[in-house]
Amino acid sequence: MREQVQRIIDENGKVIDGAQLPDLSEDDLIRLYRLMLFNRRVDERMTKLQRQGRIGFYVGSTGEEASIIGSAFALEPEDWIVPCYREVGAAFARGYGLFDFLCQIYGNTQDVIKGRQMPCHWASRELRLASVSSPVGTQIPHALGMAMAASIKGTQEVALTFFGDGATSTGDFHVSCNFAGVFKAPVIFLCRNNHWAISVPVGAQTAQQDLAEKAKAYAIDGVRVDGNDVLAMYAATRQAAEKARRGEGPTLIEAQTYRQGAHTTSDDPRAYRDDAEVDQWLEKDPICRFRTFLIERGVWSEEQDSALEEEFQEEIRAAIEEVEKIGPPDLDTLFEDVLDEVPWHLEEQRDELKSLSDQ
Repeated sequence: MREQVQRIIDENGKVIDGAQLPDLSEDDLIRLYRLMLFNRRVDERMTKLQRQGRIGFYVGSTGEEASIIGSAFALEPEDWIVPCYREVGAAFARGYGLFDFLCQIYGNTQDVIKGRQMPCHWASRELRLASVSSPVGTQIPHALGMAMAASIKGTQEVALTFFGDGATSTGDFHVSCNFAGVFKAPVIFLCRNNHWAISVPVGAQTAQQDLAEKAKAYAIDGVRVDGNDVLAMYAATRQAAEKARRGEGPTLIEAQTYRQGAHTTSDDPRAYRDDAEVDQWLEKDPICRFRTFLIERGVWSEEQDSALEEEFQEEIRAAIEEVEKIGPPDLDTLFEDVLDEVPWHLEEQRDELKSLSDQ
């Protein structure tokens, strides 16, 4: 029997009959909305910067903000988030700053990764945000390892890992689910089923259309959630985290959402999908849905929304202006942080590189 999709508010922002709202304050609800809208506006501005040649690459999450931010918001600060490349909204929810994010995008001297990762591959040890993984699914075993470490140490930490629908066809996914099921690891597998693995639709890469059903093969819980309903995503992730802390094992959450834009700024989705399909999902936009919900409950207003748009526009503009004044990392950083003492042959390479850069 097919599992029902969990949702709390419908596409018109109305609470569904019988649905229970999560225990969130008005401040929490507003913060969720602010994070989602901020994520959307940052994505839009970064895409324009890439088109202008001011940054080299960008991965957006337009249309998927609820699935990412709602789930991250449900975790505790000590929990680990192990992302792929589309979850900067989860980082913002953790307190990752726009300045730090932009420094990573530009790879400048203030980038804590020293420009060694491509754009959108951020990390923060302090905020327990693991380094972003580009290869499909390779972050899933890392999250499992973090969860097993917490279990062995006897802590209450949970690890949540994000991945797309295409990753459920990888060996990393299946091995991790099997291991987690056997040892009841406190891990949450969160699949953003945005219906496209780059240019490959779900139906062309797996015969099982309900991805949460794959959990049954490993005797773990699988739930299907409306990924455009931020409250449903929060509730499902919260429940999964509490279960994991009780020692009751992992959960696979399939967030049914949609990638409204391109896979990355190097992609043109018009080459492989119809505009009519996109238009259908635009009507289910998670931000519009949640805004309507807040306004109808008297928590938010059109006037507040306009003011917030202006606030974000200025904040993003000012941050970009500041970051673009910062230069690239020193060439010496290419030879640091690996060996305790730089060997002679690397010293020669460093000196040669410096001499070439001075010409």
